[in-house]
This record gives sequence, C-alpha cells and structure tokens, in this order.
Amino acid sequence: MMSDEDTDQGSGVREQPPETQKSAAGPAPLEKAPLAYENPVFLNGPDGRMMRILAEYAEPLARFRRERIQDTVVFFGSARFRGREEADQALELLDNTGSTQAAPREEQPASPPQIAAGRATDLQRKRAVAAVEMARYYEDARRLAQMLTAWARTIPSPSRRHRFVVTSGGGPGIMEAANRGAYEAGGKTIGLNIQLPFEQTPNRYITPALNFEFHYFFMRKLWFAYLSKALVVFPGGFGTLDEMFEILTLAQTHKLAKKMTVVIYGSEYWKKVFNLDALVDTGAISPKDIELFQYADTPERAFELLRQGLTENYLAPEAAVAAARTAEAGKSAADAEPLAGLTMEDFLGPELARTAR
Repeated sequence: MMSDEDTDQGSGVREQPPETQKSAAGPAPLEKAPLAYENPVFLNGPDGRMMRILAEYAEPLARFRRERIQDTVVFFGSARFRGREEADQALELLDNTGSTQAAPREEQPASPPQIAAGRATDLQRKRAVAAVEMARYYEDARRLAQMLTAWARTIPSPSRRHRFVVTSGGGPGIMEAANRGAYEAGGKTIGLNIQLPFEQTPNRYITPALNFEFHYFFMRKLWFAYLSKALVVFPGGFGTLDEMFEILTLAQTHKLAKKMTVVIYGSEYWKKVFNLDALVDTGAISPKDIELFQYADTPERAFELLRQGLTENYLAPEAAVAAARTAEAGKSAADAEPLAGLTMEDFLGPELARTAR
C-alpha cells in the first residue's frame, strides 16, 4: 500500500508550503505604482542623478525668468568671518566655510586682554590682527554692493528686467556683506547656497524668491558664470581661489561668449597669497593673461572699474543697437515705440551665455 509521500514522489509534485500556495481568489489587489517623477527611491538613487542635475538647471532658470533677472555681478570672498556692527568690531572665526558653528577657542582671534596678559598663542595674535582687516573687507563689500545696486537701479529697462544683480554664495562673511549692501540699497539680491555636511544656513539679506540651495557644486558654479557680467573677488580661502581661477580660466580660454570684468579686491592680501608674475616669468601663462583682472583697494575704485567695464562692454553696445534699430525703422527717438529695439529674448528670459565657437 502506497503512502501519501510515495504518491507525491510518484507524481513528481511536492505539496507547496501554505505561504506559497496560490489563493483560490487570485493575488491580492495592487496599489497604484508611483509616477516616475514622484518616486523617491528612483529620484534619490543613482538612476535619478540625471534628473537631479537637470532640476538644478531648470528650476533656477525658471525662477530667474519669473523674477526678471537679466544679468548679475558675482561677489566671492571668505565665509569664515562673521561681521558685527561698527560698535563691536570683534569678529568670530567660523568652524568651516558656510558653517554656523564657531571654530574652537584656540583658533579664535585673541582679545586685547588676552594679548596684554600674555595668554594668546602666536596663531591667536596673528588672527587678532587679521580680524581687524577682515572687518574692513566686510564693510567694504557691503559698501560696494550698495553703490553698485543703487547705480544699477537707475539703468533704464523697457522690459523691466533687473540689471547687474548682486550675487553671492549665500552664506556668511563676505557673502553676507554683499547681499546686505544690495538689500540696503533696495535691490534684489541672489544667494546660491550649497548643501554641506555640517550645519549652515543662508544669510537673511537674500531676496527670498532668489534664495537657492544646490547639491552639486558644478551646477552652482554654472549659475555663477551663466548670468554674470562681472566678478569681484574679496579675500578668501580655498573656495574663493577655486571660484576665481575657474572664471579666469574660462575667460583665458574664451569659453565665455561675453566680456567679463574681474576686480580683485585687496591687493596687499592677494599679492601675499599668489605671485602671478612668477607664472609669467616661467611661461606658464601669457603676459596678457594678467590683463584679465584689475586690483582695487577701495569701494569707490572697485565701483568705478565695474561701472566702466559694464558700460563699455554692455550698456553702450546695447544702446547703439537700440538706436540703430530705431533708425532703421525710420523713427526718431521722440516718436519711437516704447518697446522698440527689443527682441523675443527680452521677453523669454535672461540673456544666457553661449559657448563660444
């Protein structure tokens, strides 16, 4: 007599465990699958990286168009010093670029009582001297941004687009000073912040609709270069050097289809940091590459260089083109249409730089 086991073996079919047996009613109903652009597993994973990169291009572009930003002037500089009001010139060194946390006590600038009592280290004494200088740079950046914004607001714009908008990396230090000066002058101002591993927040002077945060450094750099018509470089560290030389390299290699006015602020500081004459002497760069930038040591001088460069490279040519279009249409300046000389680009969005051919 055959057992049940023998019967199963003979038929070649084993009894399935209860959990794998198919229900007589069929499989359970499925929930709707998420749309691809609402699927966080996809969007935040490696396969969604292309979408994230495109988002950091398309979303800022949409906002710049909505806010009618035509072009910018970018301010670079140290984020590691926090400026205070003139009544309290003491500065606090931050732990890292863009950080909201203070650096360790042993790295902070020495106070006068510490120096008098002999309790300050050599590093603290050096930073105490530097703190006074950095306080000046903070105020100079603030003043320059005020002057630039006040002037830019007087530039006629038939399309009501904002010209030469002060832009920074959105953090503290020199970045805050630039945004603050533009804010105090009544203009819009842009902050291109970056997501960092440590705590950091955008400064409060950025125009809320123009407050950005990027994950990818290279997309942030693209937006620094994309709309900028001028660059001002205040004293800073690795980040400032990286951003400055990137723009200078793009200008040197003619990868920017526009003329860029570059002002390096604080000649004494920068000439201690690098010796570009040595690069010329060794043939590493051409002598004419030194002409890619100019030094300035006061807000007034920096403003004059910016105004001159922006006028010669953009405002004067634009006025000449508009006048030529008006003349071609057979109209005098007195009876010209309010929107004469404008192109479709004036209505579609910012004047974006194109790669030179």
